[in-house]
This record gives sequence, structure tokens and C-alpha cells, in this order.
Amino acid sequence: MSLHKEISFEDEICGQLAAHGWLYAEGDAALYDRLRALFAADLVAWVQATQPTAWQTLSKNHGASAEGILLDRVRKQLDDRGTLDVLRHGVELIGLRQPIALAQFKPALAMNADIIARYAANRLRVVRQVRYSSANENCIDLVLFVNGLPVATAELKTDFTQSIDDAIDQYRFDRHPRPKGQGVEPLLNSPSGALVHFAVSNSEVHMTTQLAGPATAFLPFNKGDHGAKGNPPNPAGHRTSYLWEEVWQRDSWLEIIGRYLVTRRDDKKKITSITFPRFHQLDATRKLQAKVLEENAGGKFLIQHSAGSGKTNSIAWSAHFLADLHDANNEKLFSTVIVISDRNVIDAQLQDALFDFQRTTGVVATIKSEGASKSGQLAEALAAGKKIIVCTIQTFPFALEEVRRLAATEGKRFAVIADEAHSSQTGEAAAKLKQVLSPEELAELGDGGEISAEDMLAAQMAARANDKGITYVAFTATPKAKTLQLFGRPPKPDQAIGDDNLPAPFHVYSMRQAIEEGFILDVLKNYTPYRLAFRLANNGKEWDDKEVERDAALKGIMRWVRLHPYNISQKVQIVVEHFRESVAPLLEGRAKAMVVLGSRLEAVRWQLAIEKYIKSRGYKIGTLVAFSGEVIDSESGPDPFTEVSKALNPGLNGRDIRDAFKGDEFQILLVANKFQTGFDQPLLCGMYVDRRLAGIQAVQTLSRLNRAYPGKETTYVLDFVNSSEEVLAAFKTYYDTAELEGVTDPNLVYDLRAKLDASGHYDKFEVDRVAAVEMNPKAKQGDLIAALEPVVDRLLKRFKQAQEKLQTAQARDDAKAIEEAKGEINALTLFKGDMGAFQRMYSFLSQIFDYGNTAIEKRFMFYRRLIPLLEFGREREGIDLSKVKLTHHSLKDQGKRQLPLGDGEAPKLPPLSEAGSGALHEKEKARLEEIIGKRRSRPIRKGLAWGLQSVDQRVCKSLAGGMEAATTENYEVRPNDQGRSSSIRDCG
Repeated sequence: MSLHKEISFEDEICGQLAAHGWLYAEGDAALYDRLRALFAADLVAWVQATQPTAWQTLSKNHGASAEGILLDRVRKQLDDRGTLDVLRHGVELIGLRQPIALAQFKPALAMNADIIARYAANRLRVVRQVRYSSANENCIDLVLFVNGLPVATAELKTDFTQSIDDAIDQYRFDRHPRPKGQGVEPLLNSPSGALVHFAVSNSEVHMTTQLAGPATAFLPFNKGDHGAKGNPPNPAGHRTSYLWEEVWQRDSWLEIIGRYLVTRRDDKKKITSITFPRFHQLDATRKLQAKVLEENAGGKFLIQHSAGSGKTNSIAWSAHFLADLHDANNEKLFSTVIVISDRNVIDAQLQDALFDFQRTTGVVATIKSEGASKSGQLAEALAAGKKIIVCTIQTFPFALEEVRRLAATEGKRFAVIADEAHSSQTGEAAAKLKQVLSPEELAELGDGGEISAEDMLAAQMAARANDKGITYVAFTATPKAKTLQLFGRPPKPDQAIGDDNLPAPFHVYSMRQAIEEGFILDVLKNYTPYRLAFRLANNGKEWDDKEVERDAALKGIMRWVRLHPYNISQKVQIVVEHFRESVAPLLEGRAKAMVVLGSRLEAVRWQLAIEKYIKSRGYKIGTLVAFSGEVIDSESGPDPFTEVSKALNPGLNGRDIRDAFKGDEFQILLVANKFQTGFDQPLLCGMYVDRRLAGIQAVQTLSRLNRAYPGKETTYVLDFVNSSEEVLAAFKTYYDTAELEGVTDPNLVYDLRAKLDASGHYDKFEVDRVAAVEMNPKAKQGDLIAALEPVVDRLLKRFKQAQEKLQTAQARDDAKAIEEAKGEINALTLFKGDMGAFQRMYSFLSQIFDYGNTAIEKRFMFYRRLIPLLEFGREREGIDLSKVKLTHHSLKDQGKRQLPLGDGEAPKLPPLSEAGSGALHEKEKARLEEIIGKRRSRPIRKGLAWGLQSVDQRVCKSLAGGMEAATTENYEVRPNDQGRSSSIRDCG
């Protein structure tokens, strides 16, 4: 019995292909032309059957030499242009009026009978045990041909005797395309030979498009096994049977060659490589097309593909296929496909890919410019019939507004593909986000933060226009709960969404699979948290007896400590020395690191401090700092600081920071709300975190380290702020498929409306009056002002009266009156906050649930116009820290640890919880002396403590001056506990 041997494996694959439209016969290998690397009989038969006139002309002109002339010309063109181009565009011969086509791919329109007949006539052949070389008798197990041209090879290994690694090694060591001392092997040489080479076992498939001897890099071509690498068990046989049953199936294989393969070219247009889709890319794009065809336009799709999944190619393929999609009536499904992405390469890749497919240029338009010209560019692109329009996140609102108008007025249909890449936001684009972002997200945006395409898409969809003609596709590695609810698809679509029918991603390529397959690194393998502790003194004086809000005091104290020169200097030393010792030697000295900071002001202070430290030690380390806008810091200099300030980035010399950081001049990049997401630098091997990272932000930020690179096996994370438990929990959420914990209760909108109505600050008549003006196409701005003025005037006067009442009570020192006045002020402030919460909640939930309630919609209009007119200033009690001194400071290395991603259950994403549930209550207060003077170690947030009890530290003099007067020149670092903690010594 030879069932367990390789020959049986070959028999099974060839038998399956032969039974499903492939040509196969024993002895075919003898007909293979080694010198030309062609199966000549099929090439000639194809031309004779599909282009008889051309063959007759060749025979008339060349007689018995016709076949040889044709074969030689094809071989010459393969060498000059590459196999893919020849298959797609044919070859020209003297005496023929048009090129000879060497394949017919399935057209988008199935209306031409001649084309359909030629498509059916394609000759797909599998030949086994092919002796391919003229220099030796080496055999390749399988070679696949299309009309006589080789398109793939395969080496098979059965798990009973060998493994996938043996197949890979056979290619690497025994299948060199340019063996030393011999000529080129035409079958194996790229791009003129076979397009792809498969290593196949019973359990795994790997592939490469370029053989290079021992340096050959194979990529997994596996389906994934429940989120892990490999393939799931197949009850019917081989785990890898999908390769010959699905991928090599006639229609599938011809589509891959005709529409998926993309060539990469250098500046001289010479082919440098060929891109073959990985399995998840093939699977996702095909399933997307099928589902869109099934449902028609108007659907929503969430594709959760990890970093390292090749999203740029997946987006390019999706855009190309959707742009050419035709329904059963041969009508084009979409007028145009809109791609939202800030990836610099995506429009160029789309152009190149489409040129490869169709030899057509100008079918992709890019809308980039600022100002009013955006709408003009868009209208011009749409009028010109551009298949695909690429726009940035900033220009997307203009694009969506126009396609919505065309969908509504002209019945046109569009597909919108959103990329997760992030971009700093300014101007009108940022303003449009305010309805759907939380106050925390808006605060970060105000400090130069970054917003994703999914946030922008959610904001634009919040207009709740009729989007039945628009299909939305969102690509992201880390979907938020909001994104899952908006774009996710319930497993039982015919039933209501609920806790047993939660929206889920349409397609998943998990972080786990990407790590296990080697496309990205596990950045939590070397994670070192630090614990900060400190002691403050008041220069020997009594603390003010005034009570203050505890939370506000803690925030003020922590900000003071974070900006303190000694705190920064200690962390700078740790960062630089760790970089020199552990990171800099990696990648043959080319490794880089990123320092993630909590604010732009901290970024300025850190950059000045790190440059000073590096120069004082004579190190050759180049640093850059990145942040948006400008920072005014009189402590550090009289002029505002920007990225291009000579004081911060003197070596930038007009270059973009991304470009400058690519070179060998700079090794450490400091960032504040910039480049934490969407920044792709594979040389990054170290990250130093000194800012709070919660949930998705932790995953997105630390994932800057995970890009694979030759020789990159190790990454380091040093975290001064966050706890390892929280970071691990955040990563585990996205390690496999992100899941919702539950769905948002749609009744939250009704509950909040009832609360706002009960406030007594407006009545139904006033709401209706504003809504009537909003819906009247002939209304003027004056009408809107007149409708709102009574409510605005009433509320502003109430707020002003409450403020005056508070001032009078404070002057009289009337505690009861003070509390009453504060209560009135807080009530009005809470009312405004609740209206904002209603706006965000309804904007989000109305995209999921059909409320069908005009009263709710009217209030949405009413609050939207009322909120901006209510200028309620909030008086905050300041915390006087001018006399505070930092007397003790400790940074404790908690020890390097590996955080195991695969252990335990993954936390699920909580849905939108009740908003606007705030109530008037007394803030927890305490005397500043009690807050600062605590002697026990008290956590402010996990991983961070303040106050000291038994830290081994030198008792030192009071530091001269507060933060304002302090400079690092008076301090030196005194290591204790082998560098794990330090004390402050007054050196002055």
C-alpha cells in the first residue's frame, strides 16, 4: 500500500482537477518544452481554436515554421515583458493585424457571446513530475499551465513522511532560478516564468512569487484555524484541499491571474516583484463582492484585519472589484467608489493596479487640496466618470455630501471604503465630528490628537440621510464598540439585534494569526512597567486651610510632578540608557525608538531635556519631536514652539518628520498625540510610554512596534504610567475577533429626552418653532435667531443671575447661599451637557434603530442650534501649588515581563452606556494638606502611586523654588537599588 506516500497525494490532486475542467494525462511531462518553458501543444491548440484567422495567416506566411515562430516569439515576449503581461495583453507578430491573445479572462459584462466562448476555451492543464532543466534531471511535482504558459509550480509533501518545511527547503536549496555556472531556468525565473510557487502538505500551504535560492521568502497561504495560524480540520480529508478544490478551480484561478496579481515596478518600469493575494485577502474580497451582489447597494460591512494583513492591497482590490461590479441584468452596480484613506501610497497603488489589469490610465482621481476647490474637483471627477475617487479624511465630508446628493436626485449608487489610517484634524472636518465624539475624544482632538476614518464616517452618517444607494465598507484592526454596532452584521440578519444576536465583523484576520504567521511581532513579550512614587513638602509652611475638590487637586498635583524638571530628567536618563544598551544594537545598529508623551507641553520639555542629556554624555543619538500646532511655554523660551522650531528639531531642514526619521540621522522620535497611530516604521524596536493609554489607544499605540522586518525579532516597551494588567486586557480584546458585550438600549434616547423636558428650560412650542424654521427651505437666518432668542435669552440671564448671587453670597460669607447659587449654576451646566449627550446618542443610535418619532427628531434639531449659543463659563477653584516642593522621587523598575495574550478570556467591548445620567451632587472635598500630606502610598491610577512610606531614599534639602523656578542644573541622579530608584540631591 502506498496511500501514505507522496505519489498518492499527487494522484488525488490531479484526479480532482481533471474531474473539474482541467486537462490532465499521464505522460504529459514528455511534451514539456524545457528550453522555452512552454507546453507547446496547448498554446498552439488555443490559438487555432480561438483565433483561427490569425493562425491561418501565420501558416500562410511561414508554412511548417509557423509553430516554431509563434513559440519563439512568445518566449521572447515572456523574457521582455513577463508572464503576467503576456497573458493579459497577448503578443504581436509581423503580418498580423492585431495581437494574438494568450488567454481570455471573464469580462465584467457577460453580453458578448464570442468572448464567453473564448473564456470557456481556456486550456488549464496540470502536469506532474516535470523535468524542467536543460542542465539536470530535477523534477517539480506539479506545474500548472494556462494555454501552454506556466503560471504555477507546486512541491508536495505528505505529513506521513515529511513536512511543509521540507517542501520550502526543496525550493530554497534545489530550485534556484539562476544556478551558479548554469544558465537561467526559464520556468523558475521571475517575472518571465511561473507566477507563483506553492509548497503544499496535507495540513499547510505556503507560497512565493520570487525564488532566490536560500534567501527565498515564503508566505503562509492558510485559511487560519479559529483565529490561529494553519488550517482547520477537514472532515472530508486534507486540511489543504481548499487549494485545489477552491483556489485552483477554473473560474477562481483565471480570476486570480486576470484580476488579482499585481506587478511592482521600479523607476525604469522594470518589474521588481509580483503580488499574489494571501488567502484572507482573497477570501474577504470575494465574499464582499458576493454579498454586495446578493443584497444590492446600501449595505454596511466591517472588515477586521490586523496590522500586517496587507490592508492597502485589500482596499485596492475591493475598490477595483466594486467599481467593475455588474448585477444579474448586466447593469453597473456603482457609479463610483470613494476610498477614504490618508495612506500616501494607496492612490498610486490603485493607479498601478488598474493599469496592470486594463492598460487604462486616469480612472482613479485623488481629491487632496484644501478650500472651496475640493467640491469643484469632486464634481469634475464624477462628471468625468472616474471609477475610483481617493480622498483624505479631511476632504471626505465634501465627497459624501456630493454623492448623497447624486444618490438622492439622480438615483446613482456609490460604494464608500474607509481605511483606519489616522490623521490630525483641523478646521471644518474636525468641527463635523463634535456631534459623535465623547468629551474625552474632543479634548484629545484639541491637543493635536488624531481621529480615525471610522470616527469621521460615523460623524457623516449621523446626518441620517437616505443612504440606500450607498454601500459602506470599513477596514480596521481595532474596531470600537460604536464601529461594531454601526457596521457589524448580526449572525441572524432576519431577527432583531439583541444580546443573542450581536453585530459582528463581516470578515476577520486576527492579530493572533498575524503574529503566529510572522507578519507582525508580539510587542508584549518584553514589557517593563515602572512605578512612580514621590513626596511633596510645603517649604515648612502651613497648608492653606481651604477645602478643594479632591479630583481637581490630584490632577493639578500630577501635572505639576509630570512637568517637574527632575521627574523629566530621571525618565530621560532611563530612556536614553535603555535605548543605548538594549535597542540601539538591534538590526545591525539601525533600530529606532519612540517616546509617547501625555501633552504637547511635555513633548517640548522632554525634547529639550533629552537633547541636553545626550550632549552632556557625548552620545551620537539623533532625536526628533512631533506634535501639531504650536506650544507656548515661557519656561522654555520666549517664542512659541512648533515642530520646525530650530530649538526643537534643528536637523529637520524643511523635511517632513516621517521622511527625516526614515534615515540614519535620527534614532528616537518623541510624540504627543501624533504618529501614535497610522505610523508605519518597521525599524521601531523600542517604545517608552509616559502617558495614560486606555483600551483601544493602548493597542494602537504599542502596535507601532509590531511591523516585521528582516532580522527583527525583539521589541521593548518601558511604561512609566500604565499597568501591565490593563494593557494586556486591551490587547486581548483584539487578539482574536472583537466582540460586543451587548447592544445599546435604544430607550436611552427617550429617557434622556424626558429628563431634559422635565428641566423646565423650554416648552414644546419653542421646540416646534425651531424645527419648523429648520425644515422650511425658504427660511432665513433671521428666522432661526428669532425662534431661538427667547430660550437663549432666558437661560443666559438665569446663569448670569446665579453667578451674581454666588458673588454676593461669597462676599457675605453665607455658606447656605453659596451652596444654593452653586447648585443653580451646576444645574444649568448639567442641562447643557445633557443636551450634548442627547445629540451624540441620537446621532449614533438613529443609524441603528428606526425611531420613527418626530418629537425626538425635532429635539435633535432644537438642541443642535441651542447648544452653541449657551456660553456658560465654568468657574474652577484653582489649586495653589506655588509653595510646593518635590522632596523625594522614586521610579521603581517593576521587572521585565512577558504578557501572555493567549491566556484566559478576552474582554468584550461594552456598548454605549447611559448618557446624561449626571446629577447634582457635592464633589468630594478635602483640605490640600490632607491630600498632599498622606504618608501611605496611595494609587492615583494603576501603576502609579504618590506619597512614600518606606522607599530607600536620601533625605534631602528642600528644592529651591517651585516648578517655575526649578532647573535641572541643580539636580543629579543618584541611583539606588541598581538603578531601580533614585533620590534627589541638592547639588547647589
